[in-house]
Amino acid sequence: MHPQETDIPNLLEDLERAVRHALAEDIGGGDITAQLIPADREARARVITREDCTVCGRAWVEEVFRQLDARLKLHWHCEDGDAVAAGTVLFELEGNARAILTGERTALNFLQTLSGTATSAAQYAALAAGTGVKILDTRKTIPGLRTAQKYAVLCGGCFNHRIGLYDAFLIKENHIAAAGGISAAIQQARGIAPEALVEVEVENLEELRQALAAGADVIMLDEFSDADTREALALAKGRAKIEISGSVDADRLQQLAALDADYISSGSLTKHLRAIDLSLRIDL
Repeated sequence: MHPQETDIPNLLEDLERAVRHALAEDIGGGDITAQLIPADREARARVITREDCTVCGRAWVEEVFRQLDARLKLHWHCEDGDAVAAGTVLFELEGNARAILTGERTALNFLQTLSGTATSAAQYAALAAGTGVKILDTRKTIPGLRTAQKYAVLCGGCFNHRIGLYDAFLIKENHIAAAGGISAAIQQARGIAPEALVEVEVENLEELRQALAAGADVIMLDEFSDADTREALALAKGRAKIEISGSVDADRLQQLAALDADYISSGSLTKHLRAIDLSLRIDL
C-alpha cells in the first residue's frame, strides 16, 4: 500500500509537515556531531528489524532523507503492509554520510512507530478473521500523527473510524444532554450536515430504542454485556449498523467478534502500540 492509495484526507500534506517538524525538532541549528565526518564522505547503510512486525512508514522515511539530501538513494526490500521476520533488512541507502546519520533517528522514529501501529492492527485483524466484523480505530492517536496512524491501521488490515471531528457525527452522552435528548440531537445533526453519517453512543437498551426510532445510521454500544449486545443486534437488524466499544483489547476481541456486530472499535490500536525495535548499520 502507498499513502496515495488511501482515501485519508490531507495524508500527503500531513506527512510532509510532520517530517519537516520532526527534523527541525531534532536538528535545531545544526547537527554538530555529524560535523565530525568530512562533508564529502559517502556511505552505505541498511536498516534491520530486530523483531517480527508488519512494516509501515516507507513514505515518511523517504521524505526524511529527501528533505535532508534529495541525492540519497533508498532501496527497499519490503512494502508497507508486509509481514517480515526479525533480522530482515527493510531497506538500504547510499549517499552522503552526514545526511544519513542526521536523518537516522527521525526516519527510524517514524518507521518504528507506524510499524508498531500496523503490527497491532495486524494482530487484531487476525483475531477477527473469519467473522464479518470490521475492526475500527478511534481518534486516540499521537498528536500530529493522526493521519499517519490511520494509514498504518489500514496497512495492518483494520479499518478507519472517522478521521476527525469534521467528517461524521458521533453523538455521545454530553452531546445528548446538551442537545436535549437523542432524538433532538439526531434531528439537529441532519439539519447541519444532511449527507454526513450520524452515529450515536448508547449506554442501555432504552437509549438504543430511542436512537433507532430517531433514525441513527450507526449505534455504538458502550460497555454492553454480551446478552444485551445480542438483544441490541436483534432490535437493530435492518435498521442501523451496530458498533461495539469500550474495554476492547486483544484478550476480549475474539469473544466480541463472535457476537456478529458490524463493527468493533478499539483505541488500543493506536494508543497502546509498542514501537518496533529497528537498527541502522552504516558502512563508511
